[in-house]
Amino acid sequence: MTDATRTLRLLALLLLALLVWLQYRLWFGEGGASAAAGLQDKVDRQVVENRGLRQRNEQLAAEVENLKSGEAAAEERARSELGMIKPGETFYRVVEPSTPIDPLPVDAPLDEGDAP
Repeated sequence: MTDATRTLRLLALLLLALLVWLQYRLWFGEGGASAAAGLQDKVDRQVVENRGLRQRNEQLAAEVENLKSGEAAAEERARSELGMIKPGETFYRVVEPSTPIDPLPVDAPLDEGDAP
């Protein structure tokens, strides 16, 4: 084997080793394909979260504008959240029974105390 052939083989081996090392870094190293895919997943989740927060902010801004512009909204909020009433109004609270009451069947006999 001549020196030129040996040098070419050594050079080819070094280039192959360099290629393997670069491919390893590309696919598995820091900033490689797997890290980029993980970052893209984080970006996608953040975009979804930002969209929800943007909708919430728009709703809150609309509510603030509504509260600033009219007293009807403030009155409604005071009534529903604070239980406030206007002077002269009477507050009635309707309480539903916790268990349903079964009416007497139509053909059931009346007790002595039930007679009209």
